[in-house]
Amino acid sequence: MKKTVVKFGAYGAITICALFLISWFVLDDLSLSLQEVLGYVSIILSLSFVYFGIKWYRDKENAGKVSFRDALIIGILISLITALVFGLLDVFYTEVLNPDFMAEYYENAAESLRASFPADQLEAQLDRLEAERKQFSNPLMSFTFMALTVFVIGFIISLLSSLLLHRK
Repeated sequence: MKKTVVKFGAYGAITICALFLISWFVLDDLSLSLQEVLGYVSIILSLSFVYFGIKWYRDKENAGKVSFRDALIIGILISLITALVFGLLDVFYTEVLNPDFMAEYYENAAESLRASFPADQLEAQLDRLEAERKQFSNPLMSFTFMALTVFVIGFIISLLSSLLLHRK
């Protein structure tokens, strides 16, 4: 089981890094909202290795059988590897490769709020946005949020994959 987890966790991690780099270099001119959607698509694609890892373990290493519990453990561990790597990549990107990203992101968000809210509600929304900005300026907080986002999606994919693939 350990080999499968490491192998498919590495595939997921490499995939999420490659898709991130492709989007950074090739799709940089797209709007931030479209980049966000593509980011979630990249997360789901990289976590598809959860399904393939469970299937590989069942078919190639365990004589066509895998319990729901073992399948779920494999999926969670593959998701965890992918999530940790993406959290580290996100911090490296925002701290080293593009340290102006947070300022650009929040300025874009503030412009969007200015266009969406009337003056009497705008100040409260801008205050909320500023509080978020301070929170996510902390690399540890940014790492935790990004890794948890990937992990939660991976957990859902692990549950679904375990339901589909378990055989006694």
